Amino acid sequence: MSKKFFVIINPNAGKKKAQKDWIILSNLLTNNGFKYEFSFTGGRLDAYNLALNAIVNGTRDIIAIGGDGTFNEIVNAIITQKICTSTDITLGLFGIGTGNDWCRTLKIHCDYNNALEIVKAGKTFLQDVGLAYFQNNGTNSSRYFANVAGMGFDAAVAKKVNDDKDSNRTGKLLYLKNLFTSLLKSEFVNCEIKIDDEKINAEIFSMCVGIGKYNGGGMMQLPNAVADDGLLDITLIKTISKFDVIKQTKNLYNGTFIKHPSVSLYQGKKVEIKSDTPIHLELDGEYVGHSPFSFEILPKALKVFIP
Repeated sequence: MSKKFFVIINPNAGKKKAQKDWIILSNLLTNNGFKYEFSFTGGRLDAYNLALNAIVNGTRDIIAIGGDGTFNEIVNAIITQKICTSTDITLGLFGIGTGNDWCRTLKIHCDYNNALEIVKAGKTFLQDVGLAYFQNNGTNSSRYFANVAGMGFDAAVAKKVNDDKDSNRTGKLLYLKNLFTSLLKSEFVNCEIKIDDEKINAEIFSMCVGIGKYNGGGMMQLPNAVADDGLLDITLIKTISKFDVIKQTKNLYNGTFIKHPSVSLYQGKKVEIKSDTPIHLELDGEYVGHSPFSFEILPKALKVFIP
């Protein structure tokens, strides 16, 4: 490979799988002719800072080895940097995280050889990126996302998962446990929602705004989303019984839950959400803050390696 890559590894991804397998991965890269420098993350926002420094130093091709959270931090570095246009930089992902939901939408299998061949082949895709505005400890904040923003019940689960990650506990069963424990405490929140020029007032259980189809480790919460159509897809789950939520769990994984009468789908370029009481927000699986929110779309702002 004539290009020189910067490789960012989250050693804690996948129950420390990235750390354990780095020798295998580094040998794969070297044996396939990759020229690269690398660095491990040590905590939150390390991937963002490592990517930013690499771009400042001339890097234009980045490989992330980690999960959706690591990917999200690097995306934020790519979009916010002022050195070059965001699409001058190409990003690839070896998905070793708990969810790997971004990979699912673009059909990137979480297999080392497969991920490497995708980057080696050099085929790229320009996808949309979302921009979220929200509150964090009383401060106006913003952050970009490449996959899905989840609110209400969805974000409450993500917050519990993030807390578990900080305690070095991960896994799909743990996610499902958090899903059901969050369900027991869940409440409906009255929301005022504006999607472009359409206004909606409703009691909301959960909602998603996104670019990709999946979140929560394979749940197809935005089954009609297209990553480069210049539109945000929105799924609203309105008043629904807790028993119905449990019954619909398996349907979340194949997208058929959208047939439930409490579920409504929308599309738009701008979304604004206000709520009577604060509701949580997660972006690409990472808890970031609470309402009020607004979302915008940046069409084809991120260049990624795809099959």
